[in-house]
Amino acid sequence: MDELLKQLSTILRGMWKYRRLGVAVCWVVALVGAVLVFMMQDRYEASARVYVDTQTILRPLMSGLAVQPNVEQQVAMLSRTLISRPTVEKLIRTADLDLGTRSKGEQEALIDEVIKSIQIRMAGRDNLYTLSYRDDTPERAQRVVQALMTIFVESSMGASRTDSDTARRFLDDQIKAYEGKLIEAETRLKEFKLKNIAMQTQGDMDAAGRASDIASSLNAARLELREAESARDAARRQLELVRPKLSDPSTPVATPEIDARIDAQKRNLDDLLQRFTDQHPDVANARRLIRDLEEQKRREIAALRQAAAASPKAVYVDTSPAVMEYRSILAAAELQVASLRARVGEYAARAERAKEQMKVAPQVEAELSQLNRDYEIHRKNYNDLVARRESANLSGQLENASNFADFRVIDPPRAANKPVAPNRLLLLPLALLAGLAAGLGITFLISQLRPVFFEASALRSATELPLLGVVSLVTGHEHRQAERRSIKRFAGALLALAALFAVGMATLAYQTGSFS
Repeated sequence: MDELLKQLSTILRGMWKYRRLGVAVCWVVALVGAVLVFMMQDRYEASARVYVDTQTILRPLMSGLAVQPNVEQQVAMLSRTLISRPTVEKLIRTADLDLGTRSKGEQEALIDEVIKSIQIRMAGRDNLYTLSYRDDTPERAQRVVQALMTIFVESSMGASRTDSDTARRFLDDQIKAYEGKLIEAETRLKEFKLKNIAMQTQGDMDAAGRASDIASSLNAARLELREAESARDAARRQLELVRPKLSDPSTPVATPEIDARIDAQKRNLDDLLQRFTDQHPDVANARRLIRDLEEQKRREIAALRQAAAASPKAVYVDTSPAVMEYRSILAAAELQVASLRARVGEYAARAERAKEQMKVAPQVEAELSQLNRDYEIHRKNYNDLVARRESANLSGQLENASNFADFRVIDPPRAANKPVAPNRLLLLPLALLAGLAAGLGITFLISQLRPVFFEASALRSATELPLLGVVSLVTGHEHRQAERRSIKRFAGALLALAALFAVGMATLAYQTGSFS
């Protein structure tokens, strides 16, 4: 600690040696700083306040029917992104700030200066925005703020409409794309169903269900066939029991054709006898024909009996009503048996086809499920996009009918008559402090460049040589008086500089009305 204090004391004594140069530098730097402060161009500020009312009656009324944008978020984002290069270029053209620019460099410098001077601040959380701009003249500052406020309002409204138009165009493009995908999916599904029409699901049954149903129908048809065959055999046995045999001599044999001719001739004979006598040629001729027919009948019956006796199987004659009835029953049974056999054959063929289809049914069902899934996804997306497009159209119509945000000008653009910058009352003390710092800095720098040893120990440690002795300086009265006058002049110079700056600040404060 003592060593540190010794070093600090040595530095201060070295700086004190060059105090006159430090005071001169302090005066020069402070005065130059003061001159620069007074030569700075005055800046005038124009400002305006805009309130954004987002609580309109349409918002609760249209809730759920149309897409309602987050107006607060849009306006807040717009306030942060409004100060962009394209917007500033439009602002410069609107406010006629580019009338004095002649080159591209001047235009770029003007754009950079306007970007730095524009401020958009949000006053609290009530959508109250303050627009401000600083310029060399109050009229131009007010003109810039007026143009900025117009661009702020127009940009907020135009951005919403631009977003709506962009959203509708995007939805239209996506709907067209999904419409093509939906048509393609429908075509693939239709072609697949036509290709595998035999394996399509009937009701709620798949291929295994259809095979099981066909097997059940086949078993039922076979059972019905066996029942029909049993009924047919029973009818055949009953017919054999009631039908008489032709080989039995007691069994009457009918010859229907000859009997009919005989009956006709007998009726003719009766008619002739009513008109003629027995000797009439027609009567005789009729009786001869009757005898011939009866003889022919006897010969046919004898031939049938002879053939029945020679045949190992019994030959039946079907002349009784019971035989005719059983013959009808047997014929119906034969028809039913034939029909059921055809049904059994058809069901057997179907069962065989169902068994073959069972081998490829899982793959077909998997492909059908994939096609249906793709179709449902495209259909759902298409319907959702159509619904969103209708909502977007409704939102656009609502925007055209009435705005969801109302911009109200609380304070119109106005510029103060007094400049707001530079703050000379603050810059003048800084210039004084800069002068003092320059003076201290120059004395410290010279003291380090031209060091002086004030103690023997410091010289011995710096040179590392033995010190033989120390010669002391004995000052007289005149030297001490000169030293006092020098200190007074040093203090007077510093006080004079401080007083000069104090007078300047007081005068400036009086002129700007700070003391009023």
